[in-house]
Amino acid sequence: MHNKPVALVTGANQGIGLQIAKDLVAHGFTVLVGSRNLERGEAAAKQVGPDARALQLDVTDQASIAAAAERIRKELGRLDVLVNNAAISNTRLRPGMSVEEYSKSTRPSNVSLDEVRAVWETNVFGVLAVYQAMLPLLREAPAARIVNVSSGAGSLTMNSDPANDHRSIFGPTYSASKTALNAMTLAMAIELEPAGIKVNAVSPGFTKTNLNNYAGTETVEEGAAEAVRVALLGPAGPTGTFSHAKLGPLPW
Repeated sequence: MHNKPVALVTGANQGIGLQIAKDLVAHGFTVLVGSRNLERGEAAAKQVGPDARALQLDVTDQASIAAAAERIRKELGRLDVLVNNAAISNTRLRPGMSVEEYSKSTRPSNVSLDEVRAVWETNVFGVLAVYQAMLPLLREAPAARIVNVSSGAGSLTMNSDPANDHRSIFGPTYSASKTALNAMTLAMAIELEPAGIKVNAVSPGFTKTNLNNYAGTETVEEGAAEAVRVALLGPAGPTGTFSHAKLGPLPW
C-alpha cells in the first residue's frame, strides 16, 4: 500500500489546478496531475516535483475516466483527496474579446444550446462522472475529502441582489453551470455524510488564468488557497459548504 496520502486534481496542467497540485505536494501528498493531454500533464508534473504523476484524464470521456480510476487502483490503491478543478468558461471567447462582450452573446434569449451543452458537459456532468468513478477509491481512504472548484459567479443569492455589480453577466453557460455544480456538491455531501467523507465547494475568486484570458485580479496562489485549505480539513471540519479564502462562507 502507498504510504503517502494521494490526491487527484483534474485540469491540473495549468492555472489554479497546477498551483493546487504544487501546494498539496508541499503538504506531503502524492499528486496525480489530471490532464486531457498527457504530454502537457507530464510537463506540469515535472514542474510540481517528484511526488507528482501525470494522469491522462478527459472528464468528458467515460473511457478516459474509467482508465484513470483503474490506474489509480492498481498503482496506489486508494484516493484521499479529489479536487474537481477541470472547467471551461466557453467555447467561443476569442482573444481580445471581453467577458462582457461574450456575455451579451450568451443571454438566455440568444445563447447557442450547443455552447451551453459544451460548458455543462465539462463543468457539471464531467464532475459527476469523475465523482462516480473515483468514489470506490475514496471509500478506501480513512478520511477522504472532495473539493469542487466552483465560482461566486454561480451564487443565486448574490446574483439576485440588484446591488451586485456583476449581476448583468449571469447567464446560462458558465455562471449557471457553477450554480448546478453547487447543487451537485450539496447532493454529494448529503450522500457521503454518513461515511465521513467531506464534500465542499470553493470559489477561487477572479484569478488570472486562461479561463478568463488572464483578465483576473488575483494570483493563482491566492486562487488555489481555499481549495487546499478545504482539502486538508480535519475530522471536525464542515461538509456541504461554499467558501472563499478571503470572504469566508459564501451564500448558495
